[in-house]
Amino acid sequence: MDRIQITGGKQLNGIIPISGAKNAALPLLIASLLTDDRLTLKNVPNLADVNLLVRILRNHGVDLAVDGKRTGPIQHLGETFHLTARDVVDTTAPYEMVSRMRASFWVLGPLIARMGIAKVSLPGGCAIGTRPVDLHLMGLKALGAEIEIEGGYVIAKAPKGLRGAHIVFPKVSVGATHNVLLAAALARGETVIENAAREPEIGDVADCLVKMGARIDGIGTSVLRIQGRERLEGAVHTVLPDRIETGTFAFAVAATGGDVLLEGAKATHLKTALDVLVETGARVEETPRGIRVARTDGGIAPVSVETQPFPGFPTDLQAQLMALVTRAGGTSVIRETIFENRFMHVQELARLGADIHLHGDTATIKGVKTLTGAPVMATDLRASVSLVIAGLMAEGMTTINRVYHLDRGFEQLEQKLTRCGALVERIASG
Repeated sequence: MDRIQITGGKQLNGIIPISGAKNAALPLLIASLLTDDRLTLKNVPNLADVNLLVRILRNHGVDLAVDGKRTGPIQHLGETFHLTARDVVDTTAPYEMVSRMRASFWVLGPLIARMGIAKVSLPGGCAIGTRPVDLHLMGLKALGAEIEIEGGYVIAKAPKGLRGAHIVFPKVSVGATHNVLLAAALARGETVIENAAREPEIGDVADCLVKMGARIDGIGTSVLRIQGRERLEGAVHTVLPDRIETGTFAFAVAATGGDVLLEGAKATHLKTALDVLVETGARVEETPRGIRVARTDGGIAPVSVETQPFPGFPTDLQAQLMALVTRAGGTSVIRETIFENRFMHVQELARLGADIHLHGDTATIKGVKTLTGAPVMATDLRASVSLVIAGLMAEGMTTINRVYHLDRGFEQLEQKLTRCGALVERIASG
């Protein structure tokens, strides 16, 4: 199993191109199931999760052609996928695939909407809490799907097709919003989703569905109105830049010092996180080319933060922020309100010398003068990258094991850091 070795103490200076957003690319790929025309997606990141989802879609009968990386000045514009689901040959998404990545569960809505039947395994993914699918099923039932759970599979039928409905989610769910939005695009009549997730990735999927022929009002708000269509057409769409990758590298620059342009990043996609970054003492500047982040003098100031659905502070940046403030000049407090079990990185940060105390959903981090390199173990995607940030700050060498978690969500992580002066090396297994 591969591992990453980091020799800390180096500032980051240069340009980091931001890849396409994984959390938008996955549902956009799944949207190919909604039409028998070609859907072309540009700026698709080369990630383990994307490759796994492609296997699942091919199992359903989706044909895929891929254009390679672009050359030239805009390196962050990634691969171009041409997907055609002319014939859906299999409406089952098997356990051995879906259990490895919970976003693949989102094929359920499109398969029911287009084919009238689906059998999808209950999902897996990062071990950061139960993350039940009850809201997914509630929304699809409201659209007219008949649903049973048998042998670890969701078996859904809609022999007469789906029909529009008024759906009020009792709490915000990104996954359920994606699943119901995709299904509603082929439902008869109007669907209204209240308390919908507002993340930019939701808006990106909605924008693509509009290009495919759906009518959607309220994009970017908590109330979505979808006029379904009997048939959707093909389209060309560019995946938006990854705000979590943007925030991760921004926190890394604040942690190590230096001056980096995050090329292609959009400040509007993570304003709350950037505001917190400024509180810690970093300088943030929006430019025509992206976001420039610098910390060339002064220490790291402590902060108090609570994770919230968008537009609040993202749970997917909580671990990265925690790594940053381990060396703050004072005590920081971070409350995690989205997922339980999302403090698994705390024990590993402590191995590097961090002073962190947990009480329920709240972490209290007392800043220390130095972190010291040590072997650590990645437990999930965001936790693993927090260890990278801590390793960049630490004195000596940090070895991060089980880095396959990183490969799920960060494209060319070590190469991007190395080009900005970090000493990062991947050690292949065996």
